[in-house]
Amino acid sequence: MLFDFGFISLRWIWVALTIVFALIEVFTMGLTTVWFALSALVMVFLSFLNIPLAAQILIFLGIAALLLVFTRPLAVKKFKTGTEKTNVDSLIGKHALVIKGIGEFEKGEVKLNGQIWSARSEDNAEIREGTICEVIRIEGVQAIVRPLPDTIEN
Repeated sequence: MLFDFGFISLRWIWVALTIVFALIEVFTMGLTTVWFALSALVMVFLSFLNIPLAAQILIFLGIAALLLVFTRPLAVKKFKTGTEKTNVDSLIGKHALVIKGIGEFEKGEVKLNGQIWSARSEDNAEIREGTICEVIRIEGVQAIVRPLPDTIEN
């Protein structure tokens, strides 16, 4: 063995790092430390060769960086991490019923998912009571809406 830390050889340190990085990934699910775990696993096998410690560390960092840069975007896309809409974001694109008319300079109210929301139109246009609208965005506690084309009254 080229390099020993007392009673522990370098390959056991790479095994320990593999386990530590894998555990961090399990608890964070960020698809970041998994690449370091895989790199450390490769280093377990490369540690059987007569490679100096500094070179092993550089190889480890190089493999991890390559995996992180080239495979993480594919994995994130495949597993769709962080794309689930929650809370207010889940309301965007939903339909709402105007229950109190919205004026050019006056807020109205819409019923959205069974709740009453203060609302204003996207372009400050007037929207009559009974019109079905689409939620464009949420600003604070106010829904910004636009009428659906097939529900606009003349």
